[in-house]
Amino acid sequence: MSRTLKDLLAQGAEAAAAVSAPGRPTLSHGALRLLIDATLARLNGLGLGRNDRVAIVLDNGPEMATCFLACANGVASAPLNPSYRADEFEFYLSDLNAKALIVGRGSASPAVDVAVKLGVPIIDLVSDAASPAGSFMLEPRQAGAAAPATNGGYAAPEDVSMVLHTSGTTSRPKIVPLSQGNLAASASNIARTLQFSSKDCGLNIMPLFHIHGLIAGVLAPLSAGSQVFCTPGFNALKFFGWMDEAKPTWYTAVPTMHQAILGRASRSADVIARNPLRFLRSSSSSIPPQVIRELEEVFHAPLIEAYGMTEATHQMCSNPLPPALRKPGTVGQAAGPEVAIMSEDGALLARGETGEIVIRGPNVTAGYESNPKANAEAFHNGWFRTGDQGVMDAEGYVSITGRLKEIINRGGEKISPREVDEILMDHPAVAQVVCFGMPHPKLGEEVAAVVVLREGQQATERELQEFVAQRAADFKVPKKVLFMPEIPKGATGKLQRIGLAAKLGLG
Repeated sequence: MSRTLKDLLAQGAEAAAAVSAPGRPTLSHGALRLLIDATLARLNGLGLGRNDRVAIVLDNGPEMATCFLACANGVASAPLNPSYRADEFEFYLSDLNAKALIVGRGSASPAVDVAVKLGVPIIDLVSDAASPAGSFMLEPRQAGAAAPATNGGYAAPEDVSMVLHTSGTTSRPKIVPLSQGNLAASASNIARTLQFSSKDCGLNIMPLFHIHGLIAGVLAPLSAGSQVFCTPGFNALKFFGWMDEAKPTWYTAVPTMHQAILGRASRSADVIARNPLRFLRSSSSSIPPQVIRELEEVFHAPLIEAYGMTEATHQMCSNPLPPALRKPGTVGQAAGPEVAIMSEDGALLARGETGEIVIRGPNVTAGYESNPKANAEAFHNGWFRTGDQGVMDAEGYVSITGRLKEIINRGGEKISPREVDEILMDHPAVAQVVCFGMPHPKLGEEVAAVVVLREGQQATERELQEFVAQRAADFKVPKKVLFMPEIPKGATGKLQRIGLAAKLGLG
């Protein structure tokens, strides 16, 4: 198995399409390899080499994809969310000890002023809309020659290839260094799970500062010689137009995106018929079985639910493609690393027993950076503790019962918010829901829910409470139901239960 990105990206046929985008000529696999060579030579000439941190703040699109690939091949790429505020950029650039910042020429990002303040050299990415998708050049803003990097060239398997922060909701985000070997292993795992070939084209709508988009959306398909159509980011109104242009065979998304696409699918049956998908993929948070069923009916294709996290360079488990068995409501079987269930005291549990999901394997980070306390808590006997509670059935399919930190503790009664989500999703008026814990003076926490109703449907708080009460114990019934036009989400489109009560003024 390839252990470097250079080996991985050598698979695509020279003239085969690699990167495409709306209204742009296509970049071939051969041209992508030349672009990576030229970009690394440029970075090395600017004094940036292996393991040096290079922050990337670019809008979603083909240049973000190819710039990430080029950087990940020979420096430590650090993609950041372009919508951060100045104080967030200051935290991340300082915490990373960034040696340079790449931005689009003319960028008005607050990251630019922060980099000037911190003395971080700025490199402009220059691209031309008439040139092939993803092609670019790098031009430093500061004049004066830097000494060429002594640690230049392509990275070795143990070199750090990407640096991300965990999306910590309650404490300071932790730095997750991912090696060249981690990225190569994960991309290979995903390509194998989804059986990518040169005939595939993925429609990428995921943000490219996020591990899901970078590894499953871009690196894995390119490693199998297939094509990636890079959109400017998720837009439910444009999705079906892009589908007609890209002629994709698959796409991957988070559940909230899938639900927004479903909301417009009835008007686009002709587009779906013209562009049959081989499969759809969902990851990064749980997707209700009701939504899986609806997506499969609308697209006439299997939905493959997978389970990923930053520390595992994305994928850990996945449901398999047909004809193998898919089990909606589970995240499938181990799909790369070894997966087990562990008790609180560190013993591995038998199938059917509930505990913490733990993993180990070549795609798992060696540990958080400069954080011995977090590493002591996260690793046990070589296993990484995911923080997710779950159970593995007799056939090795894993069901996640909740984040250990998200489990609602109501006076000692433990409630999985996902269980209440799934009950409410069965109500005919409910389109989306997220349950979470809200503070209670005596019980500690009570169940609360945010509900988005289907277009033209109505329901009251009382009606939904009674609906849950018919199918669950009284202590699981939401004490408060808020009706909103959309579910509050984090930067990557994920539902964030922790901190939601405070955000909504229920704290």
